[in-house]
Amino acid sequence: MNRIFGYDSPLVSALMKIGDCICASAMFLVFSLPIVTAGASAAALYATIYRCVRREQTGLWQMFWDAFRENFKRSTLAWLIELALLAVLTVDVFVLRSIKLSGGAMGNLYWLGLAVWLAALTWTVYVAGYSARFNGSVREVLKFGWMLMVLHPIRAVGVLLMVLAALVLVLIAPFMVLAAPAAVYWGGSVTLEKVFAQHLRPEDREKKEGKETADDQ
Repeated sequence: MNRIFGYDSPLVSALMKIGDCICASAMFLVFSLPIVTAGASAAALYATIYRCVRREQTGLWQMFWDAFRENFKRSTLAWLIELALLAVLTVDVFVLRSIKLSGGAMGNLYWLGLAVWLAALTWTVYVAGYSARFNGSVREVLKFGWMLMVLHPIRAVGVLLMVLAALVLVLIAPFMVLAAPAAVYWGGSVTLEKVFAQHLRPEDREKKEGKETADDQ
């Protein structure tokens, strides 16, 4: 029994990770309440999940707060652009759906519009991840987030499925909103880190690994 409930046991470790995910999700939701800060909050959530939950660094709150402040300006501006695009695409999808239901010829574009909307939704995860892990201007974050998504469409579909599964789960069981954001970014970080690694130059990879080693210490 002592081994099962010991501090270093797999069960206790799993429970602690679940607790960290709930806390990280709660911080993400609180910091996203003004809506305009959701981009910085998403970048902070990605950084927190990657470093504190996956790499088991300490200081969950401090990590989230530091990442939020560091990414605030850039991620907020990027998010406002994403939000505007999503708003326009959402209106287009609803309009095209109405035309489709009424039998109009333009209604055939409904599925294309829906696909573009889903791509834009997936793009927000890539932008948050890129912003959390690398430096760059708003333009670079948006551009490279889109490029990495397009260059790896299968992995992008996997990220999209995680997002959709989380949305469905929250609709079925609203209390899961305390776990869904962290779950999406945990799964998303597994995919995105593999994508990032494929496109790093050798010298960039060395700098990245050196920084992470220093952070762990």
